[in-house]
Amino acid sequence: MTRQTTSALAASTLALVSASSVFAGDGKQQIKLNKRDQAAARAVVIRRTDLGSSGWQGGPVKPDLSSTPNCPNFHPKVSDLVVTGAAETTFQRRSVEFSSVAEVLKTRQMVRLDWRRSVVPRAAVPCLRRTLANGLPSGARIVSFARVPFPQVGTRSSRFRGVIRIDLFGRTTRLVTDIVITFRSRTEITLNAAGPLSAAHSISAAEARLARVLVSRVRA
Repeated sequence: MTRQTTSALAASTLALVSASSVFAGDGKQQIKLNKRDQAAARAVVIRRTDLGSSGWQGGPVKPDLSSTPNCPNFHPKVSDLVVTGAAETTFQRRSVEFSSVAEVLKTRQMVRLDWRRSVVPRAAVPCLRRTLANGLPSGARIVSFARVPFPQVGTRSSRFRGVIRIDLFGRTTRLVTDIVITFRSRTEITLNAAGPLSAAHSISAAEARLARVLVSRVRA
């Protein structure tokens, strides 16, 4: 499998797991963006310089605040939450990709409610697995998907890891895709990573370092 093909598949997994699809449920969250919180969100997300080496391509993209997962048995309430700032960036080098989304909510209490409703429940795992599986291309399937340990970052943090098998052009490869979610104050952060399973150790180390960097920049 070519690096370009692997990169494209890694990107397709990341497109499914932005913050707007993790923190979603009944109806829609309210979107009331303001200049100050928009700036605060943009300050948090990954920058090219955060990645520590050359060759990374990418930058800011428009966050999708409208998508919601379709999970029959998991409908966390979000209609009483108000998003006041949002930003997203995506970077890719060879077959590895990192993306980040920062959402600022109107109050700290809203963030804590969102965490308890959307991240803590056991039902979050099958919901995310279903969302990921529904978007995979032909020839790809999920081998495993689970909540896995992650260092304490921010006020709370959680990581979900999927392993994907891809059979294409007579060859088989495996990708790892991670979703790291954390928050501090009024800011929710989702850090996504995808790449070859053989690079899982280095991806995990990069995730922990990047998560600490992003949380250190929270100002709302």
